[in-house]
Amino acid sequence: MSVTPAPETTDQTHRDSACAAADPRIDALVTELIGRVADKWTMVLLELLEERGEMRFTQIARAVPGISQKMLTQTLRRMERDGMVCRTVHAVVPPRVDYRLTSLGESLGEAFCGVWLWAEQHLARVEQARREFDER
Repeated sequence: MSVTPAPETTDQTHRDSACAAADPRIDALVTELIGRVADKWTMVLLELLEERGEMRFTQIARAVPGISQKMLTQTLRRMERDGMVCRTVHAVVPPRVDYRLTSLGESLGEAFCGVWLWAEQHLARVEQARREFDER
């Protein structure tokens, strides 16, 4: 009697096919989003707006130490262009501009939450590997 290996689980097959996207537009988008989210400020702003909800530009600037006004403006514009944040300009003097996450921005934050979970699970192993590397 021969033993046939069990087929891959449906979840594993789905993950493999999703990660091996044939559409070059999807590959390009993933590459752009990883670069965007890895740019430090985008993740900080995603987390901040997720925690606090709609915020004025000045509130965001005060809540993010170390970010320049120029960098904050550029990051929010890129996030708005990608559909992650919604910008509302109020016709008052002085002008007031509010930002909030869109459902798209919320879902991106949720997707990258897995990185934090992974880091939490593997922190000790990564620190050990780094120590071993540095000792060589």
